[in-house]
Amino acid sequence: MQRRTFLKITLAAAGATLLGGGAGCDDGGAAQPQPKAVEPGEALFPQSVASGDPRPDSVILWTRAVDPAAPADDLPVLLEVATDPDFTALVELDGAPQLALTAEAAADHCLKVRVAGLTAGTTYYYRFLVPSGDVLMASRAGRTRTAPAADADVPARFAFVSCQDFNGKYYNPYRLLLQQDADLDFVLHLGDYVYETTSDPLFQDAHPGRAVAFTDVDGAIALGDPAAPYHAARSLDNYRELYKIYRSDPDLQAVHERWPMIAVWDDHEFSNDAWQQHGTYANGRTDEADVARRKAANQAWSEHMPVGEPALTYDPAAPFPGDLRIYRDFGWGAHAHVVMTDARSYRADHLIPEDALPGAVALTQDDLVALAGEVPGYASAYVDIDTHAEGSYLDVLKNAAEAEGYDPARITGLLSVSWVNGVVERFNQTNPDPVVIPSIDPDGLPLGVAFHHMGKNTPYASIGTRDLVVREPFELWAAKRWADSDGASQHILGDAQQAWFLETMQTSTRTWKLWGNPYCLMPLGVDLRPISSLPPAFAQKFLLSAEDWAGMPDRADQVMTALAPVDNVVALTGDRHAFFAGTPHARGDKGARVPEFVTSGISSTTYRSILIRAASADPILKAAGAVALAAGVKSFLEAKDTKPNPHLAFAEVASHGCAVVDLSAAELVVTFHALPEGEASARLDDPVAVATATRFKVLAGSRDLYGEVDGGWKRWDLETVGWV
Repeated sequence: MQRRTFLKITLAAAGATLLGGGAGCDDGGAAQPQPKAVEPGEALFPQSVASGDPRPDSVILWTRAVDPAAPADDLPVLLEVATDPDFTALVELDGAPQLALTAEAAADHCLKVRVAGLTAGTTYYYRFLVPSGDVLMASRAGRTRTAPAADADVPARFAFVSCQDFNGKYYNPYRLLLQQDADLDFVLHLGDYVYETTSDPLFQDAHPGRAVAFTDVDGAIALGDPAAPYHAARSLDNYRELYKIYRSDPDLQAVHERWPMIAVWDDHEFSNDAWQQHGTYANGRTDEADVARRKAANQAWSEHMPVGEPALTYDPAAPFPGDLRIYRDFGWGAHAHVVMTDARSYRADHLIPEDALPGAVALTQDDLVALAGEVPGYASAYVDIDTHAEGSYLDVLKNAAEAEGYDPARITGLLSVSWVNGVVERFNQTNPDPVVIPSIDPDGLPLGVAFHHMGKNTPYASIGTRDLVVREPFELWAAKRWADSDGASQHILGDAQQAWFLETMQTSTRTWKLWGNPYCLMPLGVDLRPISSLPPAFAQKFLLSAEDWAGMPDRADQVMTALAPVDNVVALTGDRHAFFAGTPHARGDKGARVPEFVTSGISSTTYRSILIRAASADPILKAAGAVALAAGVKSFLEAKDTKPNPHLAFAEVASHGCAVVDLSAAELVVTFHALPEGEASARLDDPVAVATATRFKVLAGSRDLYGEVDGGWKRWDLETVGWV
């Protein structure tokens, strides 16, 4: 087995500033060798440079340096840091004007340096140099900034972004930031920096000039049509290649060159809808636990992202998830405390199993009475299929398994009568035997909730498990699992991270406690009951997603309740490919609310389009008219008659974009910059010209959300569900 190699981190101590510097400079005294000339050497630095994790006295500097003529060789590199863009005032690094480094082929030629001993609140410039004969070949220069001192009464201005698919899309929101927001302090990246798939038809577009293809195809996972598959990353080479391809984009490079980045991952840095080391492509048909794949993804992220403590070093010897810890926090002066969380490495499985038999009973009549105090009206009859009618239905259901698409071994235990009768009816229609199997009479039988009551209508599916679940029976099921597992069934952060997160928030002395949250805290509900044309199974109150915090509702309540005594907590969120602003709260306690701002994706297919594609690809949803419903999802989210989301003040589901935060001791202002989805297929010269801006604010000491409406500021009111 090949030995796993990993990036070695360099720690450098900054010292005095050397005036009159430059490549090969000296600080006076004895005669020194003639300085070497510096020439552009961008070809040696194909992913340019980056900085990250700024602290008052340190910053992380990154590059990838490789000689195209000798790509398998290690490459000597020098680092220079200066206080001016012309590099005439160099900062000593370990007592010298330049720091000698080696870009090792075994680490994919990545370099990462933590420069400590810097001055707080200061702009620095840096570049990497490769000696080549009598000259030094230079990377493009990067600009970075250290955080202000902890007691500095200074404002902060930064962007938060997520979801930057490369396939078929361009990074126009980054161009917008570069053109109009040059004075940012830093950029928060909330995940989905890369996407592990090459051309998933549910959300990715083929484009000859903007495509991802793996060199190590044998090391990748083949998905889709076996005759013409697309692929998902699995090997370390696959994951490394993703970062190299994505970081080839000139606008993403320019963002890294201009501002330090603070980043965490979401799912696509590993696998869609991931939990711990598990993928979900097969929706339960196979066990997708793959520790080697998870660790390869972690290593590539650590190598290619400019991240520092505690994510500074990847430990290949440690078992997952101990190989890399990425949750961490940052201060920016007296008013901003940024707390970044990892919502994938420690989370539990989704509460509704993707491979659950739709007719399997999840909640018995006794369960319902214990949980809800009564049997809800949507509950229906169930039987023990092993003993009912002396087990006479077992063979029928097992014989129907192939046609119905479920595993016959699942035909056991408590099953929903309505589901059994549906299978029996379809079996009778196709069975050549003239004997008709009678339906089970539900009268007098106990009433319960099966998985089909939660919207799961097919044996292996994301619909009705991770997406589009019927809200009330799902939340009862969640409560049952929570109680039975003492909360373990609804882990998102895990015990250690949650304790760290809450303690960090509760003890922070800075004005604003900013939660870098990879996916939505606020539930996204729709009420389809008023639509008379829908089949009864779809005339329900749904959660559009049970893959985020809404899919762990008791855990979300617990965290928001714990944050209730803490002033000025604001959640900054990504993942959903849409803009949302609102004040989610613990169920039954509107005081335990957290203002949340969700930014849309930089380039990833928008939420509305993803829903349309999903509805079009599912025969049951398509037949029920879900394509048209998906197209109108914004109106259902904001419906004033049914009010499914009183906490939701703003929704924009058909745009790409980014968000910018301006904060001071008195207020926090968020601006959503939105670009039409149709503009993502080409690189725009002037994205500012087609963008729209929407502003919101939160006042220090308040949990209310204000929006700029009709030229003035209005407050979002949870009671009237409107701006007042």
